[in-house]
Amino acid sequence: MLLKQRGVVAVEFALVLIPLLLVVIGLIEFGRTFWYYDALVKSTRDAARYVSEVKVSSTLAVDEDSKTQAKDMVFAAVTAARVPDFFTDYVVVSCEPADCIAPNYVTVSIVNYPVTIGGWIPFVFSTGAGTWDVTLSPSTTMRYMR
Repeated sequence: MLLKQRGVVAVEFALVLIPLLLVVIGLIEFGRTFWYYDALVKSTRDAARYVSEVKVSSTLAVDEDSKTQAKDMVFAAVTAARVPDFFTDYVVVSCEPADCIAPNYVTVSIVNYPVTIGGWIPFVFSTGAGTWDVTLSPSTTMRYMR
């Protein structure tokens, strides 16, 4: 009886190993994407907080230098979190009203940052190895402090 079941454990392990590896690969890839998204959200929040407190020459306004400083803050925070291929072109700083003179709200957004899920470890489909291309677009809006 023992001779007939000798290779059963190896076959069962091989059958369980494939789905287990797919789950682990999925966790790694989606975890990496969530890590990037979290870093982007935190950077927009910090920059929005900065812009919401800026006062230019004792007037209630947000100037281009403040917007550039906010973009640089986002870039520095995202780079420190090791998010790859990020540029300040993805960052948009806007106000409500749009002229940024006596604004009510300021918004710091990251627009269409591309992430490839399956970039580190490609997923295996019936058609072969593949990836998903998604875009992350987090933003933070804060009331302008007067």
